[in-house]
Amino acid sequence: MTELRQRVGREQEVEEKLPYVPGNFQEAETEAESEVKTDGETASDSESKTDTGGTQQGTPTDDTPEVLNRALANLSSRWKNWWVRGILTLAMISFFFIIIYLGPIVLMMIVMCVQIKCFQEIITIGYNVYHSYELPWFRTLSWYFLLCVNYFFYGETVTDYFFTLVQREEPLRILSKYHRFISFALYLTGFCMFVLSLVKKHYRLQFYMFGWTHVTLLIVVTQSHLIIHNLFEGMIWFIVPISCVICNDIMAYMFGFFFGRTPLIKLSPKKTWEGFIGGFFSTVVFGLLLSYVMAGYSYFVCPVEFNNDTNRFTVDCEPSELFQLQEYHIPALFRSVIGWKTVWMYPFQIHSIALSTFASLIGPFGGFFASGFKRAFKIKDFANTIPGHGGIMDRFDCQYLMATFVNVYIASFIRGPNPSKLIQQFLTLRPDQQINIFNTMKSHLTEKGILGNDNGV
Repeated sequence: MTELRQRVGREQEVEEKLPYVPGNFQEAETEAESEVKTDGETASDSESKTDTGGTQQGTPTDDTPEVLNRALANLSSRWKNWWVRGILTLAMISFFFIIIYLGPIVLMMIVMCVQIKCFQEIITIGYNVYHSYELPWFRTLSWYFLLCVNYFFYGETVTDYFFTLVQREEPLRILSKYHRFISFALYLTGFCMFVLSLVKKHYRLQFYMFGWTHVTLLIVVTQSHLIIHNLFEGMIWFIVPISCVICNDIMAYMFGFFFGRTPLIKLSPKKTWEGFIGGFFSTVVFGLLLSYVMAGYSYFVCPVEFNNDTNRFTVDCEPSELFQLQEYHIPALFRSVIGWKTVWMYPFQIHSIALSTFASLIGPFGGFFASGFKRAFKIKDFANTIPGHGGIMDRFDCQYLMATFVNVYIASFIRGPNPSKLIQQFLTLRPDQQINIFNTMKSHLTEKGILGNDNGV
């Protein structure tokens, strides 16, 4: 029993030494918990207090641009926050339009930059805890593992979507052939480096941070890779989901700001049912309208492909049935209400309902998850990158969850076998293997009556 108590005492001592992340600390609430809270405002509650009951040390810094501070000096803090968020939201939306105009390659580069920044923000929180023990290699190993995982995922993407180019260049062909072995060797090197960095008496903390890094890689890198895959299916699969999340975030904030009365969830006490419901209906309508506009342009609906002749990305194709107007009969129940018997729609608009519903009903749980994470470390935001909004991760916490859903949705309900990829793989086989496949296909088509015995169709 004495040994057990000593062990528990040592563990408690380690936990007491574990510092919280310095930076944007939340202030303790002075108002009653029953005070009405609205969507979009920074959450702050009794968890912001320290274990001793007092407020945290450190004063939150105001990172609002000075020009906005002067222009909004006469407004209350509530309305000042509303205007700051609104102005910077419009600026971010304008930037989003610009990168869409610049094309898919720029979008991919932006996704990569966002991924790196989100990873840096999460790892910095862990580093501030880890660094207090002056243990080696944590930050170095974290970035090394990021490099390894990106090498693996983007190598798979290059092999998949740039197959002809890879086969044409000898160095790329060799790297592609042994890509997974090289990826594993790189990861194994990092794994051995971690084992060598273990320090006596701090094993538990080091394994904790090892897990921290890998969970961050799972959340950030894996899902950003799925975003790239969605983009290759057509820019509409990239733009509509992201826009639905943005719309839901804005409309939930607006409805909550003006009409919010009923708290939604304790993890984020300023979220309200009014904002949640208002955001849902607004996002569904927005998704239908945006899909109708974008489905008429081949630039948005065609898969992003690499043209081997011009060595450039192309988005030119004959739109599939998913993006061709079709006539739908309205159920009799609704005919008397709207007065129409039929309506012309793109089939993609029906899929957009599923996307916008997920973005407004399930997507916010990514934000709730992030709120719980921040409260666990008593921080207000992941970083100060965007005044009034926090860090990049604060803006993309719902986007990553949405990206996974879109990728699963496409694989389950949209994507079919890709003949061009099958042909590419067929051409890389040995001649005897190609002849074997040819004879098998010939026999199969003959049995089905598609190919005659005289080799005529």
